[in-house]
Amino acid sequence: MKTRIAVIDDEITVCRRLKAFLDGEGYETESFDRGVPFLERMADTPFDVVFLDLGLPDADGMEILRRLIGHYDDVEVIIITGQGSIDSAVEAIKQGAYHYVTKPFRLSEIGSLAGSAAKKLALKKENRRLRETLGGEDILPEFCGSSRAMQEIIAMVKKVAPVDCNVLLQGESGTGKELVARSIHRLSPRRERPFVSFNCGGFTEELICNELFGHEKGAFTGATATKIGLLESGAGGTVFLDEIGEMPMSMQVRLLRVLQEKQILRVGGTKPITLNIRIVAASNKDIKKACTQGTFREDLYYRLNVVSLQLPSLAERKEDIPLLVGSFMTKYNTLFGKTIKKISPQAMDILMRYNFPGNVRELENIIQRAVALAEGEDIRVTGLPADLQNLEFDTIEGEGLMTMEEMEKLHIMRVLDRTHHNKALTSKILNLPRTTLWRKMRKYGLVKNRR
Repeated sequence: MKTRIAVIDDEITVCRRLKAFLDGEGYETESFDRGVPFLERMADTPFDVVFLDLGLPDADGMEILRRLIGHYDDVEVIIITGQGSIDSAVEAIKQGAYHYVTKPFRLSEIGSLAGSAAKKLALKKENRRLRETLGGEDILPEFCGSSRAMQEIIAMVKKVAPVDCNVLLQGESGTGKELVARSIHRLSPRRERPFVSFNCGGFTEELICNELFGHEKGAFTGATATKIGLLESGAGGTVFLDEIGEMPMSMQVRLLRVLQEKQILRVGGTKPITLNIRIVAASNKDIKKACTQGTFREDLYYRLNVVSLQLPSLAERKEDIPLLVGSFMTKYNTLFGKTIKKISPQAMDILMRYNFPGNVRELENIIQRAVALAEGEDIRVTGLPADLQNLEFDTIEGEGLMTMEEMEKLHIMRVLDRTHHNKALTSKILNLPRTTLWRKMRKYGLVKNRR
């Protein structure tokens, strides 16, 4: 099937020019000079790639972007912008857009972006097909781990996902709460409906209210059009409320009413709107403790906490680091067009000894950087951040000068200790055949006595 492309731009000449070019490139193209007709067509017959001008006369381009990202898994959005609006385009990429192109543009640039976006979509669909062929469940690949703590979390996710109840996720920042929420959604009967996320921290009460509930036209100065809120846009799907502990008390009251009555009122509205959503909330704070301190409503806590999951820090499941490293290498190989095949034992040893105050998010950033900067086919110590590289030198200086055999023995001991003497995992980390690892363990007296 041909890749379907939509072009939305208020300049009719731009629409005609791009449609003619993309049709000539073999795509099935439709053009729109307004946002609302495009959204209606998208709901009827979805497009694969969308070229979107943010400055439309009848709709907010950023709002259209958020709706596309929230409602459709298989769409890539490319922003069309002028030289003076690059900041808006960059913000759009942070919101989930694939790329942007500035006016005046070259048609070759349009063709290149359309081709790369189509390839990314094809890869995503192929990965999904392979998971289904292999009988794999639709848990995100970054949400993995062989540790007992993570296996318990994964088992709970599989158990709770089909049950249409609210879930509360708690854990340190960077432990993967949104990944858990997305996995719950993907394994639930709501998987074909939107997954909408909102961070409750760092916003004023007015902004949170407007984003969650939306507003009617004329509700306040500047409300020139009706805006659908995130709760309403998540109809039939899952709404993820991150940092729920930061929500102002008055907004907690409004959210409690939504959960009780299954209805909302837009700001300035008089007609209740019925909701059918599932709430997954998350916090890096102890919400029960916040209830005793009077900063969080106890009745809202019990509404949200039908099922509670406590996510472990990465320091509590270090045996999962090699699996996570492999997953992130695969992810950024695809994104950056790289072919990184392995990580050196020295670099892995440093990662295994590091405490990761930023948890999984910090590890992902480290691997992303290492893959981006790698020149060969492996990640080495020099590809790690400078503060992590210093761990290796600090250790050597603190222990004095050692022979090569002493260094090798110490390194094997460390990896065995981190893997709890898991031989298969140790040989994988050290990049040694298991028979070679066994010989070295016997040589250095590291074989545990069996009774």
